[in-house]
Amino acid sequence: MFTLPNSVVGRESGPEATAIDLRWLMAYNAALGEVSEAAHALFPVCYEWPANRTLRVASGLQALNERLVHAQHDLVIHRAPRAGETLQVAGRIVAVAQRRPGAFVVLRMETRGAGGEPVTTTDYGMLYRQVTLEGGDRGEIEDPPRHDARLQPVGEIAVAATAAHVYTECARIWNPIHTEPEYARKAGLPGIILHGTATLAFSISRVINSFRLKPRRIRCRFAGMVLMPSTLTVHASRVGDAIAFETRNAQGESVIERGWIG
Repeated sequence: MFTLPNSVVGRESGPEATAIDLRWLMAYNAALGEVSEAAHALFPVCYEWPANRTLRVASGLQALNERLVHAQHDLVIHRAPRAGETLQVAGRIVAVAQRRPGAFVVLRMETRGAGGEPVTTTDYGMLYRQVTLEGGDRGEIEDPPRHDARLQPVGEIAVAATAAHVYTECARIWNPIHTEPEYARKAGLPGIILHGTATLAFSISRVINSFRLKPRRIRCRFAGMVLMPSTLTVHASRVGDAIAFETRNAQGESVIERGWIG
């Protein structure tokens, strides 16, 4: 039996300095099939990854890494990161809860610029499968709200067989469940799967292109695995000042649900 004490809430790491270079920005865009020097809306996951891992190591969560599933994402963009600057990224565990599949943990990554101004804030909802939480729920968890809007198709995503390897190198985000078949099978997966953040980034691009908006907040729940190669379809609709969206696989099943861009 695997257990996790609720005392991990409050554990912190950083801040860690991360230099943003133009090559990194352009490589991330290229992994998504785009040519641009500007930071993609989901580029923050790239510079948050090292600090995210540091926090997981410091809190003991890294020992449960094979049971980890990225379940939810909530990104607030205060301003876009820029090439040539060095950002400071700090991490903190803000909440834990017992859910049926396992222990749900929220890691908050806060990034600031050279002058201390906020750049991005991201809450990572991480599910540790078949892990029991000791001590009960602790902290507040804000789940992305459901939407009942009639969503319309806004674009397809052709996921190549090599997509996870390309994304790994261009984003500088490495987790062997995305690139090493044997490791993925030992983790209980049918094979390597695409990063949830890659699926989200592809989806956001389709929504942005359709609605011509500049995202300030992005929220979603990851609902299913994306194997490669595959074809996904993004569905979206405007709801007030926000865009509701979800991404479905070829069988019509949601792989991203409760998606919101504001």
